[in-house]
Amino acid sequence: MPNVKSKHFPSFKAELPSMSGKTVVITGTTSGTGRAAANALADLGAKVLLLNRASDRSDSSFAELSAEYPSADLHQIECDLQSFASVSAAAALVAELCPEGVHVLCNNAGVMALGDTATVDGFDIQMQTNHLSHFLLTKELMPLLQSAAASSGEARVVNHSSVARMAPSKTLRADHLEKNGGQLGGDGSKLQNMMFNGPRWIRYNQSKLANAAFTAALHNRLQGSGSAVKALVAHPGLSNTHLQKTSVKEGGMGSFFTDQFMRFSQSPEDGAMGILSCMCLPEAQSGQFYGPGSGAIAFRGQAKPFALEDFYDNAETHELLWSKSEEAIGSSFTI
Repeated sequence: MPNVKSKHFPSFKAELPSMSGKTVVITGTTSGTGRAAANALADLGAKVLLLNRASDRSDSSFAELSAEYPSADLHQIECDLQSFASVSAAAALVAELCPEGVHVLCNNAGVMALGDTATVDGFDIQMQTNHLSHFLLTKELMPLLQSAAASSGEARVVNHSSVARMAPSKTLRADHLEKNGGQLGGDGSKLQNMMFNGPRWIRYNQSKLANAAFTAALHNRLQGSGSAVKALVAHPGLSNTHLQKTSVKEGGMGSFFTDQFMRFSQSPEDGAMGILSCMCLPEAQSGQFYGPGSGAIAFRGQAKPFALEDFYDNAETHELLWSKSEEAIGSSFTI
């Protein structure tokens, strides 16, 4: 894939406030937007807990980050988002390491266009990785978020969605949130996958739609309870990350087509401006969606806020998302 240089990130990062005294938990930091965000947070002085699946890549990226920011307060925690048991264990370790609470939880990690396979818990691999495990992680860490909000005035949950929330469907489907892993349409044809319209992409669309719907439902519940915890969401536009490489490897995208398509992309650092805006900017408000500034489906540009969208920010979708997610994790999540 083409090497894309950062256009906006250097000036954007220079304007970010210090994160000294803030504790940040972020998933998926071995590459891409998560790695760029972790670098920025370490440089800004935050205590950063990096949640990743155990791998050589996780170990090497943590070693590189520690070497680049030797004075930073960094913690590596094993967290496999394809396993609810692993997520719960990671949350328990976060609680041990963070008696001060958690000021920011960034549910960043994600997979894209993978095959029609089930996790150990029986759910679609994309839906559990991208949404359901983050729903569980948010539930488990909510007491720490509430504690930090009480002592410092606010805390934040930041989710990472995608332009793919818009298509092929704008309607969240219950069957994709149920134990139907491996039974959600198969892998589709090469032509379908190349056109981002096969069953792989429907499953990806549903998971990214769930990220946005979770934000809307969480914002609604937090505001209704008078909580000082904010719920925000971002999308990275078309960001040149490991997601595309994995999709090519797994058969979700053709290599030639991907190489040509990604010539219109932006760098991982520019793609990370959305989640960093949600995590760091003092003016960021609960219920905002940050993405490239030329529109809700823009591929590139400076991160700007816009409103949550009606097709998932409605009572019916809130209830579907929340009830099915609770059913999936096997417990209630009451704000």
